Amino acid sequence: MYTWITLVNISLDAAALMLMCLGLMLSFFIRHTSDDWTRRFLPRIFTILICYVSCNLLSQITGMDPGQAVATQILIFLESLFSSALIPMLTLYLLHCFGEDWRQHPHLYNISFLWLIYILLLLAAQFTKIFYYITPDNVYCRGPWYPLLLFPPLLSMALNLLALFLRRQKIPWRQFNAFLIYLMVPVIAMMIQMRFYGLSCIVFATAIATVFLFAYILADQAERNLLQQKENARQQASILVLQMRPHFIYNTMISIYYLCSQNAQKAQQVILDFTTYLRKNFTAIAREDTIPFKEELEHTRAYLAVEQVRFEDNLFVSFDTPFIGFRLPALTLQPIVENAVRHGVGPELEPLQISVSTRLADGQVELVVADSGRGFQPGDNGEPHTALANIQERLRMLCGGHLLISSREGGGTVVTIRIPAQQESTDVQENTDMDAGTV
Repeated sequence: MYTWITLVNISLDAAALMLMCLGLMLSFFIRHTSDDWTRRFLPRIFTILICYVSCNLLSQITGMDPGQAVATQILIFLESLFSSALIPMLTLYLLHCFGEDWRQHPHLYNISFLWLIYILLLLAAQFTKIFYYITPDNVYCRGPWYPLLLFPPLLSMALNLLALFLRRQKIPWRQFNAFLIYLMVPVIAMMIQMRFYGLSCIVFATAIATVFLFAYILADQAERNLLQQKENARQQASILVLQMRPHFIYNTMISIYYLCSQNAQKAQQVILDFTTYLRKNFTAIAREDTIPFKEELEHTRAYLAVEQVRFEDNLFVSFDTPFIGFRLPALTLQPIVENAVRHGVGPELEPLQISVSTRLADGQVELVVADSGRGFQPGDNGEPHTALANIQERLRMLCGGHLLISSREGGGTVVTIRIPAQQESTDVQENTDMDAGTV
């Protein structure tokens, strides 16, 4: 009976190991089509699973040799350690998919605390027989407190399951089902293994659940890429209309007309700035990839220089951009600033203050646009929100970045963009004419 169960366990482990190795290879092949979090999550979880399954497979093999008791104990310890590491990894990925900041999230703290308790219990199991032990003739036996050892991981998975149900509205239903399968299948297998001694089904169940999750991610990425291609085609056709508003062109030309007789030199400068703005807009139509931030900054400055002629003392913009060594999608900063101007300058409003700043922190570039305007009002049409939503989607797809909108203290709006810092640009700094100053 023991030999039959061992052979079944070895067969299940071998099949699971082949699945995980295949998943690891495929995860590297889809790296160019995945977002930054998925690119990091998939290879790591498959690597941990390969270590987990390998240790279980080897422990099954050494368990058949009475003289390998020490090796079996070490392998079972490593197997338990690797399997427990899957839970906090999944928690991090769940919080990312929910759109929540994991750095100070209480749910992650709870899971980490339970993981630490499990590690301590696992270490204690190596010096006592209350949880499990290996006999001198290499037989695995459960101790009287064995269920206590499984309590922290079971509770952690239950908390993740609860978090999934409470936040199910934040993710697509297919993603919800994929996470549900990933969480439930190992839990069910764990309960079965607690009831039926000797049959090692958790490993195979975890592998199958991971394959389901991986299949969803592949399908989701393929669907997102297809939708993004269609959206790019649509944006390429409409971006000129969206950015070249007739009123803005008309007002600019009228301003130039009056300046020609009042201040010819200033009129020449406005024409030059307006030409730069137009050229950047036309160039953006043909750009499907990211551009250096320096180009986007030039585009924004050209736009603001033109608007300054119209609004004069009603518009003030300051720049604090010591770090410009990064790339972002074309028409990212300029539309944000234009939204602030369009909705924050008016005869009945106070002079608009806009600040643009960049900084490098925690491996991310942070671009912040803050204004003192009235912010988004309930009576606004959906255009500002739609424009920012388009920018947010392009940031996510093209450079793994994300955009946050918040209220400014004292009134106004703060738009924060965070982009993973590129490896090659950590010390890029331009002269103060480009990076700091006031328009």
